[in-house]
Amino acid sequence: MRRWRALLLAATVALAPMGLPAGAQQAMINAGAWAAYKAKFLDATGRIIDNGNGNISHSEGQGYGMLLAYLAASPADFEQIWYFTRTELLLRDDGLAVWKWDPDGKPHVTDTNNASDGDMLIAYALALAGTTWKRNDYILAASRMAQALLAETVVHSSGHTLLLPGSEGFAATDREDGPVVNPSYWIYEAIPVMAALAPSDAWQKLSDDGLALLKRMQFGPRKLPAEWVSLSGQPQPAEGFDAEFAYNAIRIPLYLARGGVTDKALLTRLQQGMSQDGVPATIDLTTGRPKTVLSDPGYRIVNDVVACVVDGTKLPVSALQFAPALYYPSTLQLLGLAYIGEKHPECL
Repeated sequence: MRRWRALLLAATVALAPMGLPAGAQQAMINAGAWAAYKAKFLDATGRIIDNGNGNISHSEGQGYGMLLAYLAASPADFEQIWYFTRTELLLRDDGLAVWKWDPDGKPHVTDTNNASDGDMLIAYALALAGTTWKRNDYILAASRMAQALLAETVVHSSGHTLLLPGSEGFAATDREDGPVVNPSYWIYEAIPVMAALAPSDAWQKLSDDGLALLKRMQFGPRKLPAEWVSLSGQPQPAEGFDAEFAYNAIRIPLYLARGGVTDKALLTRLQQGMSQDGVPATIDLTTGRPKTVLSDPGYRIVNDVVACVVDGTKLPVSALQFAPALYYPSTLQLLGLAYIGEKHPECL
């Protein structure tokens, strides 16, 4: 118990100078948009429902839900989502969350591996909420999860510091082409907060190496990163996965922007490579051909955010209109709008 009290004190002191808000909070997501999101995707138990993926829930969705509830300045909704998360997903012995909860499964959890981006989102949201709303229990829970992430999923390989997508199945000891990473799992805005929660020089190196590797991941005619990348030698699409820039990868430019990365060459390469006639798409990396054009405003806002950051272009009216249909693009749209409202209101 004394160890955790000391950890809580250390984390609280470390978070204080990071610019994390304390006390009064201005909502970054308007009440109407948050109400629409909740009505569509949040059930009474606190479960965020991925209605584009068999109505399952996962640690990523719970983390996103908590982050959005924080950005909407809604402590009650945050606690509801956190309750489901800690009671239904925090089942592992190492302090990380199981990644998937299936309403039709018996038991609901059939795969106990974690998803590192979901864990990081949960810890990040807890740290923000704990600091702003003066909830030491949230900061302590965030610290425990950040410690577990550092111990179980942050690894050093061939001179790089990497984030394994899960604690099992992706390391060099697990696969012939390992380690395998997913570049969309680097949540750049959250990494400095992880460093405050679980102090280590590895976090800064993780951020730096993630960016450096992303700049080298230029596969196929469109020069895009693959969703799953082998780093056993030179970066290349991992075996056993489609060589594609897929749904998860769409969020990479948004994560870069929200994390304060304004590298014009990198953002422009990603924006141009992932677009077909200006609209985001999943891309076959071998041929460069679009597989699925993603016209939902939640996908399109990623390009809109890049255009704002790079050229100061105002967001189109369609980006400002929130009518949630599918969980994932709706989540990206609210994250994009919150970021532009806070950091680039001139683009509204």
